[in-house]
Amino acid sequence: MNTKSKSDSYAAAGVDITAGYKAVELMKKHIARTMINGKSDDIGGFGGLFELDITDMKKPVLVSGTDGVGTKLKMAFLMDKHDTVGIDCVAMCVNDIICCGAKPLFFLDYIACGKNYPEKIAQIVSGIAEGCVQAGCELIGGETAEMPGFYSEDEYDLAGFSVGAVDKSKVLDKTKVKEGDVIIALPSSGVHSNGFSLVRKIFDVEKIDLKAPVEELGGASLGETLLTPTKIYVKPMLELFKQVEVKAVSHITGGGFYENIPRSIPDGFCAKIDKAALKILPIFHLIAKTGNIPEHDMFNTFNMGVGMSVVVSQVDSQKAVDILKAAGEDAYIIGNITKSDEKVEIC
Repeated sequence: MNTKSKSDSYAAAGVDITAGYKAVELMKKHIARTMINGKSDDIGGFGGLFELDITDMKKPVLVSGTDGVGTKLKMAFLMDKHDTVGIDCVAMCVNDIICCGAKPLFFLDYIACGKNYPEKIAQIVSGIAEGCVQAGCELIGGETAEMPGFYSEDEYDLAGFSVGAVDKSKVLDKTKVKEGDVIIALPSSGVHSNGFSLVRKIFDVEKIDLKAPVEELGGASLGETLLTPTKIYVKPMLELFKQVEVKAVSHITGGGFYENIPRSIPDGFCAKIDKAALKILPIFHLIAKTGNIPEHDMFNTFNMGVGMSVVVSQVDSQKAVDILKAAGEDAYIIGNITKSDEKVEIC
Protein backbone atom coordinates (compact mmCIF):
# COMPACT_ATOMS: atom_id res chain seq x y z
CA MET A 1 0.00 0.00 0.00
CA ASN A 2 1.26 3.49 -0.88
CA THR A 3 1.46 5.26 2.50
CA LYS A 4 2.54 8.64 1.05
CA SER A 5 -0.33 9.00 -1.41
CA LYS A 6 -3.08 10.88 0.40
CA SER A 7 -5.16 13.96 -0.33
CA ASP A 8 -7.34 15.56 2.34
CA SER A 9 -8.71 17.99 -0.25
CA TYR A 10 -9.82 15.19 -2.56
CA ALA A 11 -11.30 13.32 0.43
CA ALA A 12 -13.29 16.45 1.34
CA ALA A 13 -14.77 16.30 -2.17
CA GLY A 14 -15.88 12.72 -1.54
CA VAL A 15 -13.05 10.67 -3.06
CA ASP A 16 -10.93 8.76 -0.55
CA ILE A 17 -7.93 7.38 -2.45
CA THR A 18 -6.71 5.56 0.66
CA ALA A 19 -9.95 3.55 0.63
CA GLY A 20 -9.06 2.57 -2.92
CA TYR A 21 -5.68 1.30 -1.80
CA LYS A 22 -7.28 -0.71 1.00
CA ALA A 23 -9.80 -2.22 -1.41
CA VAL A 24 -6.94 -3.38 -3.65
CA GLU A 25 -5.20 -5.04 -0.73
CA LEU A 26 -8.39 -6.82 0.31
CA MET A 27 -9.12 -8.11 -3.20
CA LYS A 28 -5.66 -9.54 -3.86
CA LYS A 29 -6.43 -12.92 -2.28
CA HIS A 30 -9.50 -13.26 -4.48
CA ILE A 31 -7.65 -12.33 -7.65
CA ALA A 32 -4.90 -14.83 -6.81
CA ARG A 33 -7.47 -17.66 -7.10
CA THR A 34 -7.84 -16.93 -10.82
CA MET A 35 -4.19 -16.95 -11.78
CA ILE A 36 -3.34 -19.78 -14.17
CA ASN A 37 -0.10 -18.71 -15.83
CA GLY A 38 1.29 -16.12 -13.47
CA LYS A 39 1.18 -14.26 -10.17
CA SER A 40 -1.09 -11.52 -8.84
CA ASP A 41 1.77 -9.49 -7.34
CA ASP A 42 1.57 -6.80 -10.01
CA ILE A 43 -2.03 -5.75 -9.30
CA GLY A 44 -2.30 -1.99 -9.66
CA GLY A 45 -0.15 -1.64 -12.77
CA PHE A 46 -1.22 0.40 -15.77
CA GLY A 47 -2.15 -2.63 -17.85
CA GLY A 48 -3.10 -6.24 -17.28
CA LEU A 49 -0.69 -8.77 -18.79
CA PHE A 50 -1.58 -12.19 -20.11
CA GLU A 51 0.78 -14.73 -21.67
CA LEU A 52 -0.99 -16.14 -24.71
CA ASP A 53 -0.42 -19.80 -25.53
CA ILE A 54 -1.38 -20.52 -29.14
CA THR A 55 0.63 -23.68 -29.67
CA ASP A 56 -2.52 -25.62 -30.61
CA MET A 57 -3.84 -22.94 -32.99
CA LYS A 58 -2.76 -22.45 -36.59
CA LYS A 59 -4.72 -19.23 -37.04
CA PRO A 60 -5.80 -17.88 -33.66
CA VAL A 61 -8.82 -15.60 -33.55
CA LEU A 62 -9.50 -13.40 -30.54
CA VAL A 63 -13.13 -13.15 -29.41
CA SER A 64 -14.28 -10.37 -27.06
CA GLY A 65 -17.37 -9.85 -24.95
CA THR A 66 -18.52 -7.06 -22.68
CA ASP A 67 -21.62 -6.72 -20.53
CA GLY A 68 -22.95 -5.68 -17.14
CA VAL A 69 -25.32 -6.97 -14.51
CA GLY A 70 -28.08 -4.42 -15.11
CA THR A 71 -30.75 -3.67 -12.55
CA LYS A 72 -30.26 -7.02 -10.85
CA LEU A 73 -27.83 -4.94 -8.80
CA LYS A 74 -30.85 -3.37 -7.11
CA MET A 75 -31.57 -6.77 -5.59
CA ALA A 76 -28.04 -6.92 -4.20
CA PHE A 77 -28.52 -3.47 -2.64
CA LEU A 78 -31.84 -4.44 -1.07
CA MET A 79 -30.51 -7.76 0.23
CA ASP A 80 -27.16 -6.22 1.22
CA LYS A 81 -25.46 -9.17 -0.44
CA HIS A 82 -22.62 -8.36 -2.81
CA ASP A 83 -20.58 -11.53 -3.27
CA THR A 84 -22.55 -13.09 -6.13
CA VAL A 85 -23.23 -10.30 -8.66
CA GLY A 86 -19.61 -10.61 -9.80
CA ILE A 87 -20.39 -14.14 -10.96
CA ASP A 88 -23.24 -12.68 -13.03
CA CYS A 89 -20.91 -10.13 -14.56
CA VAL A 90 -18.39 -12.75 -15.65
CA ALA A 91 -21.11 -15.09 -16.88
CA MET A 92 -22.70 -12.50 -19.14
CA CYS A 93 -19.37 -12.01 -20.93
CA VAL A 94 -17.87 -15.51 -21.08
CA ASN A 95 -21.13 -17.22 -22.04
CA ASP A 96 -21.28 -14.94 -25.08
CA ILE A 97 -17.69 -15.81 -25.99
CA ILE A 98 -18.42 -19.53 -25.83
CA CYS A 99 -21.16 -19.03 -28.44
CA CYS A 100 -18.37 -18.45 -30.97
CA GLY A 101 -16.57 -21.65 -29.99
CA ALA A 102 -13.84 -19.76 -28.14
CA LYS A 103 -12.23 -20.38 -24.76
CA PRO A 104 -12.28 -17.32 -22.43
CA LEU A 105 -8.74 -16.32 -21.44
CA PHE A 106 -8.95 -13.27 -19.22
CA PHE A 107 -11.38 -10.82 -17.67
CA LEU A 108 -11.36 -7.17 -16.56
CA ASP A 109 -13.96 -5.50 -14.35
CA TYR A 110 -15.25 -1.96 -13.88
CA ILE A 111 -16.90 -0.93 -10.62
CA ALA A 112 -18.32 2.56 -10.22
CA CYS A 113 -19.61 3.56 -6.80
CA GLY A 114 -20.87 6.55 -4.85
CA LYS A 115 -18.55 5.76 -1.95
CA ASN A 116 -15.71 3.28 -1.79
CA TYR A 117 -16.34 0.90 1.08
CA PRO A 118 -13.26 -1.37 0.76
CA GLU A 119 -14.92 -4.40 2.33
CA LYS A 120 -17.91 -4.13 -0.01
CA ILE A 121 -15.66 -3.72 -3.07
CA ALA A 122 -13.72 -6.79 -1.97
CA GLN A 123 -16.98 -8.75 -1.69
CA ILE A 124 -17.90 -7.76 -5.25
CA VAL A 125 -14.46 -8.79 -6.51
CA SER A 126 -14.71 -12.10 -4.67
CA GLY A 127 -17.72 -12.91 -6.85
CA ILE A 128 -15.89 -11.81 -9.99
CA ALA A 129 -13.00 -14.07 -9.02
CA GLU A 130 -15.37 -17.00 -8.42
CA GLY A 131 -16.86 -16.44 -11.87
CA CYS A 132 -13.40 -16.44 -13.42
CA VAL A 133 -12.55 -19.68 -11.63
CA GLN A 134 -15.74 -21.27 -12.96
CA ALA A 135 -14.88 -20.05 -16.47
CA GLY A 136 -11.19 -20.99 -16.26
CA CYS A 137 -10.00 -17.48 -17.07
CA GLU A 138 -7.76 -15.00 -15.26
CA LEU A 139 -8.83 -11.74 -13.64
CA ILE A 140 -5.94 -9.56 -14.85
CA GLY A 141 -7.16 -6.05 -14.11
CA GLY A 142 -9.97 -3.63 -13.49
CA GLU A 143 -11.04 -0.22 -12.33
CA THR A 144 -12.85 0.98 -9.23
CA ALA A 145 -14.16 4.51 -9.71
CA GLU A 146 -15.46 6.45 -6.71
CA MET A 147 -17.99 8.96 -8.09
CA PRO A 148 -19.64 11.01 -5.31
CA GLY A 149 -22.71 12.92 -6.40
CA PHE A 150 -23.16 10.64 -9.40
CA TYR A 151 -24.16 7.48 -7.53
CA SER A 152 -25.71 7.38 -4.08
CA GLU A 153 -23.28 6.27 -1.37
CA ASP A 154 -24.69 2.75 -1.02
CA GLU A 155 -25.03 1.97 -4.74
CA TYR A 156 -22.66 0.93 -7.51
CA ASP A 157 -22.59 -0.25 -11.10
CA LEU A 158 -20.68 -3.26 -12.36
CA ALA A 159 -19.52 -4.18 -15.84
CA GLY A 160 -16.88 -6.40 -17.34
CA PHE A 161 -14.90 -7.29 -20.43
CA SER A 162 -13.47 -10.63 -21.48
CA VAL A 163 -11.29 -11.95 -24.28
CA GLY A 164 -11.13 -15.50 -25.55
CA ALA A 165 -9.41 -17.33 -28.38
CA VAL A 166 -10.25 -20.02 -30.91
CA ASP A 167 -8.56 -21.41 -33.98
CA LYS A 168 -10.14 -19.94 -37.11
CA SER A 169 -11.05 -23.41 -38.35
CA LYS A 170 -13.08 -24.01 -35.18
CA VAL A 171 -15.13 -20.81 -35.10
CA LEU A 172 -18.78 -21.90 -35.01
CA ASP A 173 -20.49 -21.48 -38.38
CA LYS A 174 -24.27 -21.26 -38.26
CA THR A 175 -24.51 -21.89 -42.01
CA LYS A 176 -23.89 -25.55 -41.19
CA VAL A 177 -27.30 -25.74 -39.49
CA LYS A 178 -29.63 -27.97 -41.51
CA GLU A 179 -33.19 -29.29 -41.41
CA GLY A 180 -33.49 -32.12 -38.91
CA ASP A 181 -30.73 -30.89 -36.60
CA VAL A 182 -31.51 -31.16 -32.90
CA ILE A 183 -31.71 -28.38 -30.31
CA ILE A 184 -30.40 -29.14 -26.82
CA ALA A 185 -31.11 -27.06 -23.72
CA LEU A 186 -28.68 -26.33 -20.91
CA PRO A 187 -30.78 -25.40 -17.86
CA SER A 188 -30.54 -21.97 -16.27
CA SER A 189 -30.23 -21.39 -12.53
CA GLY A 190 -33.06 -18.86 -12.54
CA VAL A 191 -33.71 -15.44 -14.02
CA HIS A 192 -29.96 -14.94 -14.54
CA SER A 193 -29.22 -11.24 -15.28
CA ASN A 194 -31.95 -10.09 -17.63
CA GLY A 195 -35.50 -8.81 -17.31
CA PHE A 196 -35.03 -7.34 -13.84
CA SER A 197 -36.69 -4.03 -14.63
CA LEU A 198 -39.88 -6.00 -15.26
CA VAL A 199 -39.27 -8.31 -12.29
CA ARG A 200 -38.79 -5.39 -9.90
CA LYS A 201 -41.96 -3.72 -11.19
CA ILE A 202 -44.06 -6.88 -10.88
CA PHE A 203 -43.04 -7.67 -7.29
CA ASP A 204 -42.59 -4.03 -6.18
CA VAL A 205 -39.39 -5.28 -4.54
CA GLU A 206 -38.66 -2.17 -2.49
CA LYS A 207 -41.92 -2.54 -0.55
CA ILE A 208 -42.00 -6.26 0.31
CA ASP A 209 -40.09 -8.60 2.59
CA LEU A 210 -37.60 -10.16 0.20
CA LYS A 211 -36.37 -12.60 2.84
CA ALA A 212 -39.76 -14.17 3.61
CA PRO A 213 -40.22 -17.78 2.43
CA VAL A 214 -42.40 -18.18 -0.65
CA GLU A 215 -44.46 -21.36 -1.03
CA GLU A 216 -44.34 -21.31 -4.83
CA LEU A 217 -40.53 -21.25 -4.62
CA GLY A 218 -40.34 -24.30 -2.38
CA GLY A 219 -39.90 -22.20 0.73
CA ALA A 220 -37.00 -20.15 -0.64
CA SER A 221 -37.27 -16.39 -0.39
CA LEU A 222 -37.89 -14.19 -3.41
CA GLY A 223 -34.70 -12.27 -2.70
CA GLU A 224 -32.38 -15.28 -2.66
CA THR A 225 -34.11 -16.78 -5.69
CA LEU A 226 -33.71 -13.63 -7.75
CA LEU A 227 -30.08 -13.19 -6.66
CA THR A 228 -29.13 -16.73 -7.71
CA PRO A 229 -26.05 -16.23 -9.91
CA THR A 230 -26.09 -16.74 -13.66
CA LYS A 231 -24.74 -20.14 -14.66
CA ILE A 232 -21.41 -20.25 -16.44
CA TYR A 233 -21.40 -22.83 -19.23
CA VAL A 234 -17.78 -22.57 -20.36
CA LYS A 235 -16.28 -25.83 -19.08
CA PRO A 236 -19.09 -28.21 -20.18
CA MET A 237 -19.25 -26.50 -23.57
CA LEU A 238 -15.50 -26.73 -24.11
CA GLU A 239 -15.76 -30.45 -23.35
CA LEU A 240 -18.58 -30.75 -25.89
CA PHE A 241 -16.55 -28.92 -28.55
CA LYS A 242 -13.79 -31.52 -28.16
CA GLN A 243 -16.03 -34.49 -28.94
CA VAL A 244 -18.93 -33.35 -31.11
CA GLU A 245 -19.38 -31.00 -34.05
CA VAL A 246 -21.45 -28.17 -32.57
CA LYS A 247 -23.17 -26.13 -35.27
CA ALA A 248 -24.58 -23.23 -33.27
CA VAL A 249 -24.94 -21.97 -29.71
CA SER A 250 -27.25 -19.31 -28.26
CA HIS A 251 -26.88 -17.62 -24.89
CA ILE A 252 -30.47 -16.94 -23.80
CA THR A 253 -30.32 -13.46 -22.27
CA GLY A 254 -32.43 -10.31 -22.68
CA GLY A 255 -35.03 -10.87 -25.37
CA GLY A 256 -35.48 -14.50 -24.38
CA PHE A 257 -36.07 -17.20 -26.98
CA TYR A 258 -37.43 -14.94 -29.70
CA GLU A 259 -34.43 -12.62 -29.82
CA ASN A 260 -31.49 -14.89 -29.02
CA ILE A 261 -32.14 -18.20 -30.73
CA PRO A 262 -32.52 -16.58 -34.20
CA ARG A 263 -29.00 -15.18 -33.87
CA SER A 264 -27.63 -18.70 -34.37
CA ILE A 265 -30.10 -19.87 -37.03
CA PRO A 266 -29.47 -19.14 -40.74
CA ASP A 267 -32.18 -17.58 -42.91
CA GLY A 268 -34.75 -20.02 -44.20
CA PHE A 269 -34.66 -22.20 -41.09
CA CYS A 270 -36.61 -22.28 -37.85
CA ALA A 271 -35.93 -23.51 -34.35
CA LYS A 272 -39.08 -25.48 -33.52
CA ILE A 273 -39.29 -25.70 -29.73
CA ASP A 274 -41.44 -28.32 -27.99
CA LYS A 275 -43.00 -26.28 -25.18
CA ALA A 276 -44.05 -29.42 -23.32
CA ALA A 277 -40.41 -30.53 -23.13
CA LEU A 278 -39.23 -27.34 -21.43
CA LYS A 279 -38.37 -27.53 -17.74
CA ILE A 280 -39.70 -24.11 -16.77
CA LEU A 281 -38.56 -23.06 -13.31
CA PRO A 282 -41.06 -22.06 -10.58
CA ILE A 283 -39.83 -18.45 -10.53
CA PHE A 284 -41.09 -17.94 -14.07
CA HIS A 285 -44.54 -19.31 -13.25
CA LEU A 286 -44.62 -16.92 -10.28
CA ILE A 287 -43.57 -13.94 -12.42
CA ALA A 288 -46.23 -14.71 -15.05
CA LYS A 289 -48.95 -15.22 -12.44
CA THR A 290 -48.13 -12.19 -10.29
CA GLY A 291 -47.67 -9.81 -13.19
CA ASN A 292 -50.33 -11.31 -15.46
CA ILE A 293 -47.67 -11.49 -18.19
CA PRO A 294 -48.70 -13.07 -21.53
CA GLU A 295 -46.84 -16.22 -22.49
CA HIS A 296 -45.28 -14.60 -25.57
CA ASP A 297 -43.89 -11.77 -23.45
CA MET A 298 -42.42 -14.27 -21.00
CA PHE A 299 -40.58 -16.09 -23.78
CA ASN A 300 -39.54 -12.74 -25.29
CA THR A 301 -38.07 -11.45 -22.01
CA PHE A 302 -36.77 -14.33 -19.90
CA ASN A 303 -34.75 -17.51 -20.40
CA MET A 304 -37.66 -19.59 -19.02
CA GLY A 305 -35.26 -22.14 -17.55
CA VAL A 306 -32.98 -22.48 -20.59
CA GLY A 307 -29.72 -20.60 -20.21
CA MET A 308 -28.10 -21.83 -23.39
CA SER A 309 -29.24 -23.75 -26.47
CA VAL A 310 -27.02 -25.90 -28.66
CA VAL A 311 -27.61 -27.18 -32.19
CA VAL A 312 -26.05 -30.47 -33.30
CA SER A 313 -26.85 -33.04 -35.97
CA GLN A 314 -29.48 -35.63 -35.15
CA VAL A 315 -26.88 -38.41 -35.21
CA ASP A 316 -24.78 -36.61 -32.57
CA SER A 317 -27.66 -35.48 -30.35
CA GLN A 318 -27.68 -38.24 -27.73
CA LYS A 319 -23.89 -38.27 -27.52
CA ALA A 320 -23.96 -34.50 -26.96
CA VAL A 321 -26.54 -34.83 -24.18
CA ASP A 322 -24.46 -37.55 -22.52
CA ILE A 323 -21.27 -35.45 -22.68
CA LEU A 324 -23.01 -32.45 -21.15
CA LYS A 325 -24.55 -34.58 -18.41
CA ALA A 326 -21.14 -36.06 -17.60
CA ALA A 327 -19.85 -32.49 -17.33
CA GLY A 328 -22.52 -31.63 -14.76
CA GLU A 329 -25.24 -30.14 -16.94
CA ASP A 330 -28.73 -31.67 -16.92
CA ALA A 331 -29.01 -31.18 -20.68
CA TYR A 332 -32.04 -32.34 -22.63
CA ILE A 333 -33.55 -32.08 -26.12
CA ILE A 334 -36.12 -29.33 -26.64
CA GLY A 335 -36.69 -29.27 -30.38
CA ASN A 336 -35.34 -29.46 -33.91
CA ILE A 337 -34.58 -27.37 -36.95
CA THR A 338 -37.20 -27.07 -39.69
CA LYS A 339 -37.43 -25.13 -42.92
CA SER A 340 -39.32 -21.89 -42.34
CA ASP A 341 -38.84 -18.14 -42.30
CA GLU A 342 -40.25 -17.91 -38.75
CA LYS A 343 -36.84 -18.40 -37.06
CA VAL A 344 -38.48 -19.53 -33.79
CA GLU A 345 -41.69 -21.47 -33.19
CA ILE A 346 -42.75 -22.51 -29.69
CA CYS A 347 -45.55 -25.03 -29.79
